[in-house]
Amino acid sequence: MDVSYDGTSLHGWARQPDQRTVQGELELALAMVLRHDVGLTVAGRTDAGVHATGQVAHTDLPAGLWAQHEPKLLRRLRGVLAGDIAVTGVQVVPAEFDARFAALGRHYRYRLTDAVAGPPPLRRADTVGWPRSLDVPAMRVAAAMLLGQHDFAAFCRRREGATTIRVLTALDVTRDGDLVTVAASADAFCHSMVRSLVGGLLAVGEGRRGPDWPASLLSRTTRADDVPVAPPGGLTLVQVDYPPADQLAARTRVTRARRDEEG
Repeated sequence: MDVSYDGTSLHGWARQPDQRTVQGELELALAMVLRHDVGLTVAGRTDAGVHATGQVAHTDLPAGLWAQHEPKLLRRLRGVLAGDIAVTGVQVVPAEFDARFAALGRHYRYRLTDAVAGPPPLRRADTVGWPRSLDVPAMRVAAAMLLGQHDFAAFCRRREGATTIRVLTALDVTRDGDLVTVAASADAFCHSMVRSLVGGLLAVGEGRRGPDWPASLLSRTTRADDVPVAPPGGLTLVQVDYPPADQLAARTRVTRARRDEEG
């Protein structure tokens, strides 16, 4: 399933008791439409307030049930989901597909503006208003030094048993007028990593830190308390990459093995 959502009023992806979450809302909607209990596996668990235009999730369904509901599934889901969550596409995938472990990469965009007037009213949900002018060239220099495979523990909120070693394949900072966009891509991201990377770059952009400061933190093995976490509203998961069908099983095995080996 391809999923989009405005995370403003949602407490992240993962199901939580007495909280409105993307997983909870989707599983409830699917159960209502299909009259069948559904458990979802997701490409990446987004935090509270974070958005998605390219989230991916999967579930296993009996073939007969799928055949019965497939023609009208999207329309029926639209009828039961609130307007801030949408399933934009559904398709059958090979049994080897795993939305989480088969993924090759995740791509995020962080939008903010240093305009004196703040974000445009129609973009206030996904664009953070920043109160100080930003030196984008300095941010770009700092971003380049973070690329590659590193232990990003300084930029992550550690989860028990989870590795903080990641391969950051892209971290680009661009300006279009008053709009500043940070584009981040990696094989995977740990908890709050993208917002912490953005927070570190913002410290550079404001002139409070030098361009080499974020990369200097890569030697740390624990969360750096002096790295600010950027507000969630500017962050959107825009795309998840997967290999061809004949490589899905191999990719899943490699990812699971690496996660076990690294922690």
